[in-house]
Amino acid sequence: MNFKTYILKTTNAAPLAVFRVFFGFLMCISMVRFWYHGWIDKFYVQPKFHFSYYGFEWVKPIGTYTYLFFIVAIIASICIVLGYKYRIAIITFFVSFTYIELMDKTTYLNHYYFVSCLSFLLIFLPANARFSLDAFISKKEYSLIPKWTIDSVKLLLGIVYFYAGLAKLNSDWLFRAMPLKIWLPSKYDLPIIGSTLMQQNWFHYAMSWSGVIYDLCIPFLLLQKKTRSFAFVLVVIFHVFTRILFPIGMFPYIMIVATLIFFDAKIHEKIISVIKKVLRLTLNNISSIKTYHYKTTLVPKIIAVFFIFQLLFPWRYLVYPGELFWTEEGYRFSWRVMLMEKAGYANFKIMNGKTKKFFYVNNTDFLTSFQEKQMSFQPDFILEYAHYLGDHFTKQGHQNIEVYANCFVALNGRLSKRYIDPFIDLYKQKESFKHKNWILPFTDEVKIKGL
Repeated sequence: MNFKTYILKTTNAAPLAVFRVFFGFLMCISMVRFWYHGWIDKFYVQPKFHFSYYGFEWVKPIGTYTYLFFIVAIIASICIVLGYKYRIAIITFFVSFTYIELMDKTTYLNHYYFVSCLSFLLIFLPANARFSLDAFISKKEYSLIPKWTIDSVKLLLGIVYFYAGLAKLNSDWLFRAMPLKIWLPSKYDLPIIGSTLMQQNWFHYAMSWSGVIYDLCIPFLLLQKKTRSFAFVLVVIFHVFTRILFPIGMFPYIMIVATLIFFDAKIHEKIISVIKKVLRLTLNNISSIKTYHYKTTLVPKIIAVFFIFQLLFPWRYLVYPGELFWTEEGYRFSWRVMLMEKAGYANFKIMNGKTKKFFYVNNTDFLTSFQEKQMSFQPDFILEYAHYLGDHFTKQGHQNIEVYANCFVALNGRLSKRYIDPFIDLYKQKESFKHKNWILPFTDEVKIKGL
């Protein structure tokens, strides 16, 4: 089958419709959950200072009005579930959710990035072609849609899994069972397995290796009809188990539900029938059933560029010298999921460059405990905070400000080592995509064989 034939091939619209409903529902729950736990106030309203992504310094919380972003995202997610004004709803959700994600990189998680990528992709897919208020109101339902629209969702899920598996192909994960050897024993309070399995060295290695095998194989098992049901059972077991072990929010549920798109349309037709029966829906005014066609060839091109980016961007770390886990240059937005345990200590000295008089900063005067923890082992955080301190004390009237960091970091159970050159004035260093040569070299080695 050549590319042109593939692009023209159609398939049942039910899987994408079901995916839309579940995606919108889980996003609504996720937003409400974040609000319910008081995290909007804790992470966005209370802090005096927010760490920004390079190039997105203009994206900031707006005090108590920050709640409006969540209200907008919740309303948009409900509209996505209903398939009402779908295109406007999914664009609104993508913009509001991504803005929330960019407000403070302290809260960065891979699954937030995944949601932004997925919602961006859904902007260009006809997820409201079936089982939607849009179809009900217009009295037009599209029973068939281009096959590549569903395959694009499968591809994104496959990239997430496979790249996560490639990232685990390193010596710390495979041959030292790190960081699971640190995390699992701490789960001693789990019933039955907490005081037994979680404390066993062999179990730490078994979990590490099974995690690699799972991530690398699961996309291919889901693609094959013969192994699909077995693979879905593995998906459920894996994500339920990780949800029990680690506080990773809604991500396990999102991945479980998303995996349903690999199943045949018959399964999704049954799901739609069940939803209609439970909600007592009678959508019987559909007078026209058609095949959905894009009016422009631009959409497939946009999605092609999107996937080229997704395939190439995680490899950007190769252009940086030094150990990736140590410098974290090119680490984020690359599907490296729970790969390392870092802990740090960072103390900042403010010096008058002429008189050489100095004093030390109490970080708690400016940062929350969570912000301080994240800042202490991530170099871009350290640099941004140093500039914030320099600006702050300059505004207070201090002259010839220089900012130095006394920083130590421990990586994956190793002894703590000095992280930042203590003789470099960080206030004179500028953020950029260039290598940060003021990060001291990593004296050990983590052999990266995969991503």
